[in-house]
Amino acid sequence: MTAKVMLIEDDYTMLSLLRTLLRFEKFEVAAVEYDSDLPTMLEAIRRELPDIILMDVHLRQINGLDLLHAIRSDESTRSARVIMTSGIDMSQRCLEKGADAFILKPYMPEDLIQKIRQVMAYEN
Repeated sequence: MTAKVMLIEDDYTMLSLLRTLLRFEKFEVAAVEYDSDLPTMLEAIRRELPDIILMDVHLRQINGLDLLHAIRSDESTRSARVIMTSGIDMSQRCLEKGADAFILKPYMPEDLIQKIRQVMAYEN
């Protein structure tokens, strides 16, 4: 079975690169419009039901930590694995708020794939 990764990233170039990388690695890829508000993003996650969410902490319209809280508070989305990313080391805060992992930008593509595979391995 192919794992579905949802991308929540407001940098269009980064989004395009991630989509290409993940598809090359045989992941199914979904993405949320980068300028969506929190309810719209949460509804997209409910609709897509991704196995894993790769999400930037700093988004244009919302704070990624607020969306993480909403994901963990919603019955239909709380089991999704979440990897948070940022150019600032916010690993401790992200993990405390419920992220499964954190990866500091910039990262190498192979480091991201390894992190996704590690987080996916924790699933029951």
